[in-house]
Amino acid sequence: MRIAAVGDGHLGRSYYPSVTDEGVNTRERDFEISFLKAIDKICESQVDLVVWLGDIFDHPRPTYRSFRVAQAGLVKLRQSGLQCILISGNHDTPRLPGTGNPYLVLADRFEADPTRSSGMGFATTYSYECFDLGDVVIHAVPQMLCVEDTLNALEQAKTNRAADKVNLLITHPRVPQVQPRYSDINEIEIDAAKLQFWDFVLLGHYHTFTTVYERMWYAGATDTFSFADDPTAAKGFVILDTDTGVCSHYPLDNQRPLITVNIPALGCSASELTQLIAKQLEPLDEGAVVRCYLDGVQAQDYRLIDSEVVHEASRHLLHLKLDPNFLEVKNQVELPTLDSMQARWSRYLQHQDLSSFDKSQLEELGNKYLIEAVERE
Repeated sequence: MRIAAVGDGHLGRSYYPSVTDEGVNTRERDFEISFLKAIDKICESQVDLVVWLGDIFDHPRPTYRSFRVAQAGLVKLRQSGLQCILISGNHDTPRLPGTGNPYLVLADRFEADPTRSSGMGFATTYSYECFDLGDVVIHAVPQMLCVEDTLNALEQAKTNRAADKVNLLITHPRVPQVQPRYSDINEIEIDAAKLQFWDFVLLGHYHTFTTVYERMWYAGATDTFSFADDPTAAKGFVILDTDTGVCSHYPLDNQRPLITVNIPALGCSASELTQLIAKQLEPLDEGAVVRCYLDGVQAQDYRLIDSEVVHEASRHLLHLKLDPNFLEVKNQVELPTLDSMQARWSRYLQHQDLSSFDKSQLEELGNKYLIEAVERE
């Protein structure tokens, strides 16, 4: 069986103050285009089954616009006669039971029976689901509320393996065997050794196509989020051939580039530095997101950079961030890491009178802002 896997579309994610002619945040539209392009290519790829590996939405309360894009993807799959199984991820799973699940709206809209032609199967409500598709059994473990719940679900899936069929596990954890590029909200960390009891494992959550162990892969995201998300690695979807055991990555083309520029500024005057920046920016791709490191710049020279010249040279870019490394700073102050900031935020809340507030929601919101701040660096 040929199984296509798409994960981490993060529909609804928007940042940078730029909008399209239709008034949609430009980066939000980028994610929509990439997601739908992946679906189109999957429909053309002669696969037998499609799995969505979670975080299709960027948060558990997606906008109507995000719902429409996700629904459009499912409609295309159904029209192509493809079965589909979906799990939820750490971003699009509600933190509290009973607060509503965005995937249930899709489940109400589509045939919730993947054993039928073009049927859909949903494992999105804190419980393990098993889908027997003939030669292949899909063990679906969605995002849970805690590690213990996840381990219990994995144990249930382990005991439910079919001896005479191919067993595929799909789930959405962070595994310590893959070095994370940044911390994320509501992560469930599971050692990859606990995921090796199935014939194949397809994972959501990590945004770059990665082989964890033999027959265990992260499918990766459909677009690049930020510089913390390794923009040098192609984004797309994967196809697993259960007969050969080969999992192939299919990158998407014509995505918005995220470019890092390094300028040695040691000994440069403000005028020279202005010209160096303009010279580096002018040939860059139209609409690119750019961060420009200025290494060894004097503070007084940095303040005197001609902003009008830089603005004109970067007019064709979507976003530009100048990042100076000042020469005269001898004692660098070690800033707290994201993990320590989250811990400090949690400790701060513990000592506050929050009797009239939802403490877990406040903690989640603060962590979300901390993570977004790091991702924009």
